[in-house]
Amino acid sequence: MGCFLLMILLASYLVSSANTTTGPVISVSKHLCFNDFNLENIHDHVNLLGSANFSKEKGTIQIPDVSQFDLTHKAGRAIYSSPVRLFDPISHTPASFQTTFSFQFTNVSSPHVYNSSSSSVGGSGLTFIIVPDEFTIGRPGPWLGMLNDACQENYKAVAVEFDTYRNPEFGDLNDNHLGINLGSIVSSKAVNASDFGVFFKDGSVHRAWISYDGARRWMEIRLGSDGQNYPAKPIFSGFLDISPFLNEYMFIGFSASTGNMTQIHNVMSWNFTSTSQASLRIPSSETCLSTVMLQKTYNNDQSTPHKSSKTEPPHGFLIFIAVTVLSLAAILGFYCHGKRQRNRKLKAVAWSEKKQRPRPPNKPRRFTLSEISSATRGFSELEILGNDSRGVYYRGKLSNGCQVAVKRFSSQFLSSQQGLDKRRLVKEIGDISRVRHPNLVPIRGWCHVNRQTMVVYEFYSNGSLDKWLFGSGVLPWSRRLKVIKDVAEALSFLHSKQLAHKNMKTSSVFLDVSFRAVLGDFGFVLSGNESRRFESAVSQKADVFEFGVFVLEVVSGRRRRLDEEVDLVEFAWRMHESDEKVKAVDLRMGSLVNIEQAIRVIEIGLLCTLNESKGRPSMEELVEFLSLKTELPQLPTSRPIALFPYNSNTALCTTGYSCAPFN
Repeated sequence: MGCFLLMILLASYLVSSANTTTGPVISVSKHLCFNDFNLENIHDHVNLLGSANFSKEKGTIQIPDVSQFDLTHKAGRAIYSSPVRLFDPISHTPASFQTTFSFQFTNVSSPHVYNSSSSSVGGSGLTFIIVPDEFTIGRPGPWLGMLNDACQENYKAVAVEFDTYRNPEFGDLNDNHLGINLGSIVSSKAVNASDFGVFFKDGSVHRAWISYDGARRWMEIRLGSDGQNYPAKPIFSGFLDISPFLNEYMFIGFSASTGNMTQIHNVMSWNFTSTSQASLRIPSSETCLSTVMLQKTYNNDQSTPHKSSKTEPPHGFLIFIAVTVLSLAAILGFYCHGKRQRNRKLKAVAWSEKKQRPRPPNKPRRFTLSEISSATRGFSELEILGNDSRGVYYRGKLSNGCQVAVKRFSSQFLSSQQGLDKRRLVKEIGDISRVRHPNLVPIRGWCHVNRQTMVVYEFYSNGSLDKWLFGSGVLPWSRRLKVIKDVAEALSFLHSKQLAHKNMKTSSVFLDVSFRAVLGDFGFVLSGNESRRFESAVSQKADVFEFGVFVLEVVSGRRRRLDEEVDLVEFAWRMHESDEKVKAVDLRMGSLVNIEQAIRVIEIGLLCTLNESKGRPSMEELVEFLSLKTELPQLPTSRPIALFPYNSNTALCTTGYSCAPFN
């Protein structure tokens, strides 16, 4: 046996030695091009936050919004709607990127600017920003819309500022300078733009070119008039390591602000290209499903292969030796295995063969308690992601490096009526784990031992929707509508498989790196075709009702229980009865929300709260309604009489005409 292990180790070393020097290079790239901002679907590509607007007349981004009465002390952002990969966590190398944009600062008179002298003309300035989210709105005035009081000290942000107001407390050079900010409003690097003949407040259209070499950590910035040739001399050129201020995925865009004085910051056009590289790794049978499509980067230099062929080690000879050693090891192993198997009982042989059956990659499997305990560091409190009435969520890391989320069911739930039949509970987990859909959280496996039951899910670093919906940030309307559509698609697919979710709420919806919504944290009660005698508790119609409440939460930004006497469903019906449904829309979204769409979606949510025999639609019908093209059924003018109470834990509201408020 010692010789056998020695040969295996030797063969593994030889194979790894032959393979570590080769491997294709992959590239993750992103390219944006906006010749102007007058596109019909521009809101799908660029999110506006705070006081910002698209000027149809000029085809520009304008910060602040000129339609507002008072333009002083305003801040706004324009952020590209999808995150961009700007950091490789394995090699700790920032991406290389190039961006160019044209901008213009124009002065306007505001009724709140009392000093009419030229010294009162001007705003705080504009920044090109790289930030970790698309929801934060920075402070006005000298903060340039880049940071605010809610940002923590370790808030990761990178900005190139074009400052037109001198703030001595921040170490500004003058009222016409360029600065580079790394996680702080105080510039790490600053350059006097006047030394290069550039004056931001002269009313002309300027163009900036920013290039960053991630491998060298080298940044170059050039400034000039729009339409002129590429400047030969950069305004800034030097070493700059931005990697400590980057997550793997970041959002890019612009921010600007005004203080006591007013200025309109116009962004006329914008191009952006980024590229990050890494070595392609060989996947194992435990490799997690990838959610990012990668493209190979090929070398077009035809002379390189001929040159490298002379210096390559004799990999063919090493591979030949490795294959030979592995073959001998395999023969010896089969011999020893066969001899050992002949001495065992037939039952033990059958069990061994069953255990050694090969498993397809990523197929859900049964985990041992020790595997899950090791992944969660002994179910450490530091790894807790959240909890509910059914159990506790833990963050975990498997032995292959894959991050997972582990749902550990509580003893109270397992001893309740819902979790009483543990065999059916485990069967339900198995049924759900075989269902695959882009908007359903994949189940990696489960563990059922003694009196403990756990489910292993894929981990989503952006967390659950409730953290984004009810937290400090503000989800834009376009993102909320997309989340509702994603969840509707997931539920419709689940129902088509004769399954019910039975735990539909905002904390059961998770967001991936591109902020696509995925539905998880299943109720695991019973499959639809096995629940005849428990139909009132687990039918798909209960899912539809819960989806309606979920829709109202997303549109209104309110939790399902408003106070001790009124719940969200009751509030929405009151607004419908008084024809004031607009009051149920989250006002924090400001002017960016499409009121007509929002009211239609509220009506869809109310339809879901009707009794199944009195107009409650199916999930398939709801998907059609959310396409915003199909005509909606007419709602009753007032809320129907409630026959059965609604309970947020059991969702027992399938046989009444509608659900009563919480009591």
